[in-house]
Amino acid sequence: MQTKPGLDELFERRITYPDVDPQTRLARLVGLDDQKLRLTKILGLLVNPAGLERWANKHHPGAQLLLDTVLRRPPLVILAGDVGSGKTELAETIGDAVARQEDIDITLLPLSLSTRGQGRVGEMTQLLSAAFDHAVAEARKLKSSSGRARGGVILLVDEADALAQSREAAQMHHEDRAGVNAFIRGIDRLANEKLPAAVIMCTNRLSALDPAVRRRAADVLEFTRPNEEQRRYVLSSRLAPLGLQNGHIDALVTATGPQRGRDFGFTFSDLTQRLLPSIVLDAYPSRAVDGASALAVARSILPTPPFRDSAS
Repeated sequence: MQTKPGLDELFERRITYPDVDPQTRLARLVGLDDQKLRLTKILGLLVNPAGLERWANKHHPGAQLLLDTVLRRPPLVILAGDVGSGKTELAETIGDAVARQEDIDITLLPLSLSTRGQGRVGEMTQLLSAAFDHAVAEARKLKSSSGRARGGVILLVDEADALAQSREAAQMHHEDRAGVNAFIRGIDRLANEKLPAAVIMCTNRLSALDPAVRRRAADVLEFTRPNEEQRRYVLSSRLAPLGLQNGHIDALVTATGPQRGRDFGFTFSDLTQRLLPSIVLDAYPSRAVDGASALAVARSILPTPPFRDSAS
């Protein structure tokens, strides 16, 4: 590659927070309150460490050594877990919560899968390096000598195992190894310059990530399929206003969980993107939604099979 890659080659789009649409999308993510809260706090500290310093000065003056330990963590968070568990949607919308918490603008840069390149020598490395160059340049503009960031940058890497798979794999191509090295250098660069920037990685295969990448994670948040309580909340909050009784809701909760020799239930996306729309379409346009028909629809849908990570 002779020319520097353009932004359209590096990033799928550019999103700026706060914004009403991602705020609404974030609020719709039910059952992930713990992950939302923890990720908001972690990213807030990574892009705006002045907030932690103000907290320490108020509650724990003299705890500078502790603060240094917390703030020295690399600016990387890994979201790992089953398919359809909300990882990507959370990663794409959490910037709004961070922006509102820290009272600064946050820019999300979702790395394009085309960044993997076509396998030509040096291409993937150049693309990744260019992506980090852009993130660094953006973050430098937002760094303040006062310690309080004027804004923050989040680099999002979805399907992260496609870019940062373990270099220990015997079949790994040299170009892929070089790309992982470039990714690690980019993370270290953000950390060493103490820039108001962070990287979020989403993966279904945590064990496939390179060990050096996993070691650099400030935190790894795990995502699972909704349990009975979470399924009940998703279903009852949307179907009870239509007149479905508790008995039908109970039956739907059971039907969408592990059963009949199947050791896995519906994912969050199975519930919200497949089941609930199917229940509506089954009744539309001639009749109202009823419990018996809704249950029949639920029993006709097979949940998305879990991703089986053979390396785990």
